[in-house]
Amino acid sequence: MQRVDIVIPCYNYAHFLQECVGSVLSQAGVDVRVLILDDCSPDNTPEVGKALASRDNRVTYRRQTENKGHIATYNAGIEWAGGDLFLLLSADDYLLPGALGRCAELMRNHPHVGFTFGNALIAEPNGAIAKRVDPLGDKSVPPVQVLSGPQFIRLSGANNLVPTPTAVVRTTLQKQVGGYHKELPHTGDMEMWLRLASYAAVGYINEDQAVYRRHASNMSLQYYGQSILPDLRQRKQAFDILFGQGADSLRKDEKLRRFLSRDLAKEALRLAGMAFNNFDVGTAAAIQRFALEVSPEVRNSLPWIKLACKQTIGPKYWYALNSMRRVAG
Repeated sequence: MQRVDIVIPCYNYAHFLQECVGSVLSQAGVDVRVLILDDCSPDNTPEVGKALASRDNRVTYRRQTENKGHIATYNAGIEWAGGDLFLLLSADDYLLPGALGRCAELMRNHPHVGFTFGNALIAEPNGAIAKRVDPLGDKSVPPVQVLSGPQFIRLSGANNLVPTPTAVVRTTLQKQVGGYHKELPHTGDMEMWLRLASYAAVGYINEDQAVYRRHASNMSLQYYGQSILPDLRQRKQAFDILFGQGADSLRKDEKLRRFLSRDLAKEALRLAGMAFNNFDVGTAAAIQRFALEVSPEVRNSLPWIKLACKQTIGPKYWYALNSMRRVAG
C-alpha cells in the first residue's frame, strides 16, 4: 500500500477536527499518517488534537508556539511529509470514502502524473450539502482522465480549477517544486497547481472526493467590491512567479503566457461588469484599466465592448433596461 501523509492545518476549528481526522483514518486501500498542525489556536484545539493522537498512533498533534498564518503552516506541513503521496486538508473540510484509494490507484497506474484532483461537495454551516463542484463539467467526462501539464494550465486559465481538499500530490514532486509563496495569501493554491503542472501531468477523478465547508469566514465565497482588484493583481503575480519559477519548458512558452494574460483580462472584465451592476462605477473602471494593462488586445474583445456599452448607457439606465428585459422575458 502507498503511504499518504495528510497535514491538517487547524486554527480555531476544534469543533470540526474529529470529523476531519476520522474521514482520513477510515480511508481504505492506503496507509495514512496524519499531522494535526495547530497554528496556536485560542480554542480547545490542543485538547481535541491530543485526544485524537492518543487514540490512534497514526495521528500526531503539533502546536506552533505562535500564530504564523496559513502559508507558513502549509510549508511546515510540506517539510514534515515523507510518504509516497501528500495532501493538505483544512480542519473544517473532510474526505469522502474511497477518495485516497482512488488517487493512489491512478498515480500508481500513471507514474508521470504529479497530482490528482476530483469533484467536491459544498456544505452549508449546518452540514447540509448545498451543491457539487465539477471542475471539468458533468457531461461526457470519463471516470478517470490524465491531462498533460499544458492542457491543465489552459483549462485552469485565470481561475483555480482544483477544489483544494481533493488535491493529492506526489511527495517527491512537492518537495522538488517547493512550498507556497507568502506574497500570495489568496492565490497560493492556484499558483501551486499551475507550478506542479509545469513539471508533470495531472490526473482527474470524476468522483466526489471531499466536502468543502462553507461558513461566514470563507471570505472568498462573498463579493467584496474593494477586494476584487487586489485579488486580480495577485493572480497576475501568480502568473509572473509561475513563469519565473516553473519548469524550463514553461518559461519559454510565450504563447501560453499570452493566453493566460488574455484570460485574466477577460475575467477582470467579467468582474468589472459585476461591480458596475452593483453601481460601483469607480471599481469597474479601475478593473477595466487593469485588464487593459494585463492584455492590451482585450480592447477588441466582446467583454470589453459589452462593458463599454454599459458605461455609455450609465448604471441607472442599464439597470432599468435590464429590468424591462426581465419583465418582457
